[in-house]
Amino acid sequence: MDFINELRWRGMLHDMTPGLEELLSKGNVTGYVGFDPTADSLHIGNLVPVMMLVHWQRGGHNPIALVGGATGMVGDPSGKSAERQLLDVDQIHHNLACQKAQLEQFLDFDGDHAACVVNNADWFKEFKFLDFIRDVGKHITVNYMTSKDSVKKRLESGMSFTEFSYQLVQGYDFFHLWKNHNCQVQFGGSDQWGNITTGTEMIRRMGGGHAFAVTAPLITKADGSKFGKSEGGNIWIDKAKTSAYKFYQYWINAADEDVSKYIRIFTLKSQEEIEVLEAQHAADPGQRILQKALAEDITARVHSEADLATAIAASQLLFGKSSKESIEALPESEFLSVFEGVPQAQLSTAQIESGIPVIDFLSEFTGFLSSKGEARRALKENSISINKVKVSEDTIVSGEDLISGRHILVQRGKKNYFLVQCD
Repeated sequence: MDFINELRWRGMLHDMTPGLEELLSKGNVTGYVGFDPTADSLHIGNLVPVMMLVHWQRGGHNPIALVGGATGMVGDPSGKSAERQLLDVDQIHHNLACQKAQLEQFLDFDGDHAACVVNNADWFKEFKFLDFIRDVGKHITVNYMTSKDSVKKRLESGMSFTEFSYQLVQGYDFFHLWKNHNCQVQFGGSDQWGNITTGTEMIRRMGGGHAFAVTAPLITKADGSKFGKSEGGNIWIDKAKTSAYKFYQYWINAADEDVSKYIRIFTLKSQEEIEVLEAQHAADPGQRILQKALAEDITARVHSEADLATAIAASQLLFGKSSKESIEALPESEFLSVFEGVPQAQLSTAQIESGIPVIDFLSEFTGFLSSKGEARRALKENSISINKVKVSEDTIVSGEDLISGRHILVQRGKKNYFLVQCD
């Protein structure tokens, strides 16, 4: 696989230093991406450099994923308008362990092109401050450092020495990997160009070597909103932070203007496969063929085929036909994720098990409807469902209606949901 052309047609190449294509033509090359432990999970924005490493390995090269035990202590100012809040050591170690486990999902750690994960704390922990500013800092001028966009944008509002020094620390990472792992390429987002080229300059000045930078464009959404965020915040890789259902729904809801870009970046589908899907989508956009292909592919790879099946089943609760049995088959966490934020009422299990006439249940007991009269009208209109099953005026809500012994799902029409929780 031609790595550079692969990035080009996928829309993943923003810039690179000259000479890389000639280097790659000569055989196996080692390249790396750095990840700072700002959270205990990667989010989908981090998947762009992860996918660069995946394509790098598929192209016959060796990938290194660097987790920033040292750089995480400093904080990268790139793209930030204010100082980052510094994390304590214990939190950084926890975040590193979580991120390392996630990175191992995507890369192959065996064979001729085996990946590895390194932690820059391993070479910085014994580095004394005076030694660093003497042996490393003297090679990079202040004029060079202040010319970087990540610094220039912050000079008026102010920038601590801690963040100002970040590019030296990241640059030394590249030098260390070049010297000890024969690593010649660093990848990152376009906002990382300044930090990466500081590393290539450090390699030139300190080691007389030659190294390369490759960046991907920062992803934007057609409507101007930030990629990778929903109403609840970041879309995380960790299923405990973003459920498989919500993860799947994020991609299903991608706009037509964005989905062709996303399916190139976040899947391993070939150009020919994607162009066929695009033609099918264009013929019938209402079927959302591209969105479904994208959501299914990335949910299965990031989570599992079983989680994909769960996410599709959870989606059916809102947009398809379901039964009490199919609802109970879902993990409780996924069920609650689907209905997070809908109005709720709390009843005791004893109240439900004694049996409640549905009119009283809808009005007096839960407050889902404002009065018994409104409840009767809704029931006569055949617009009320309990656990996705239509009910009539003579229905008695009882313990048999409890999902997993704790929940009852009430619905009026297609979109008006209400959740009853029982203790």
